[in-house]
Amino acid sequence: MAFEADHLKQASTRSELIDLARKHDIPIDRTLRKLEYEAELKQLQIEMVNLQKWVARTGRRLAVIFEGRDAAGKGGCIKRFKEHLNPRSSRVVALTKPTKVERGQWYFRRYIKVLPNPGEMVFFDRSWYNRAVVEPVMGFCNEEEYEQFIVQVPEFEHLLYEDNLIIIKFWFSISRNEQQKRFDSRLKNPLKQWKYSPVDRKGQELWDRYTHYKEQMFAKTHTNYSPWVIVRANDKKQARLESMRYVLSRFNYDGKGESEATVLPDPNIVMQYHRSSKQIDI
Repeated sequence: MAFEADHLKQASTRSELIDLARKHDIPIDRTLRKLEYEAELKQLQIEMVNLQKWVARTGRRLAVIFEGRDAAGKGGCIKRFKEHLNPRSSRVVALTKPTKVERGQWYFRRYIKVLPNPGEMVFFDRSWYNRAVVEPVMGFCNEEEYEQFIVQVPEFEHLLYEDNLIIIKFWFSISRNEQQKRFDSRLKNPLKQWKYSPVDRKGQELWDRYTHYKEQMFAKTHTNYSPWVIVRANDKKQARLESMRYVLSRFNYDGKGESEATVLPDPNIVMQYHRSSKQIDI
C-alpha cells in the first residue's frame, strides 16, 4: 500500500505524514531510516568542514587510508567524507598501476610525492598497502619484493609519525556473500560496470588467499604509532557514519560538536585491530 492523493492533502508536516502512514499501515520504515541517515550524514559533514578549517589553520597534515577487499565501500565512503570540503586543501589519491620507471624506483617513492602538505587532508583510495595484499595475491610482485615491503613499511610509517604526519588506516571488512551481492549489483548497473574488473572476479576465487595476506599485514604492520582500524562494512551507510565519527573523535578542533552530532564511534562497528577482533571477511 502507498500514499494516495487524499493522504497527502491531510498532512502538512512530516510528523503528520508519519502518523497517517502508521494509521493506514503504509510501510515507511525504510524511508525513515534513509532520512535519519541523511540527517546524521549532514551533521557529520559539518563537523568535517570544521575539522578541515582547523587542519588548514594549524598546518596539520592528515592522511586517511581506506583499504579493504574489492566492493567494500571505500570509494563511496571517501565521497561522503570529501563531499563538502574545500578542494584547495583536500585531495583524493587513487594511483593507477606503477609505470615502468616507477617499477624501477623505491616502492614508496610514488606515494611520498602525494602525501599531504601542511594544512591539507588527503584520502587514499588504496595506498602503499597494495603490496601487502593485492599484489602478492594476484602475482603482481614477487616474494622478495613482498618481504622487503613488510619489513620496511613500519619503519616508513614511523618516519612519517616522527615528522608529525597523522595517518589513519581503515580496513573495511565485508563478508564473502556481501561482496558477491555488490559485484552482481555492479554488473546490473550501467553506471557502475566500470568498477568491475577481472581482478574483482578473482577476488572471490582467491578469498582465502586474500585472508591470509590480510592477516599477515595486520600482524606485521599494526603498531601503536600507526594502528589498523577495522570497520565492519556490510552496512554501507553505517560504515560511512561510524568511520567519519572515528576520524572526528581523534581531534580537538575548533567548533567540535556544534552540529550536535555524536562524534564518538560505535565500538561494535569501528575498532582497533587486535588478534581477537571480530572481522567479517575472515
